[in-house]
Amino acid sequence: MYYPRNINRSQIGTAWFGTHIVIIRCNYKTNEVLAVFKSDHAPSEPIANSCAETLSRYISIGYTLLGAYVLGDKEVQYVLQYR
Repeated sequence: MYYPRNINRSQIGTAWFGTHIVIIRCNYKTNEVLAVFKSDHAPSEPIANSCAETLSRYISIGYTLLGAYVLGDKEVQYVLQYR
């Protein structure tokens, strides 16, 4: 059965309730962030130049790492989820 959650919709500036995904693409040889993609209302942190620092920031606010995937010989893509 479907039981809708009671959410206060009149609150301005709050993130959408539910699951959020963030994808971070990095050059793992230089530790450089190449791109960040996220769901529209996902909680976010400022992007650092360092991939390790960017991942640390997202994990510190409650994201969990779903997977890390190699894209070619220099890039890796991290998929994080927030619930």
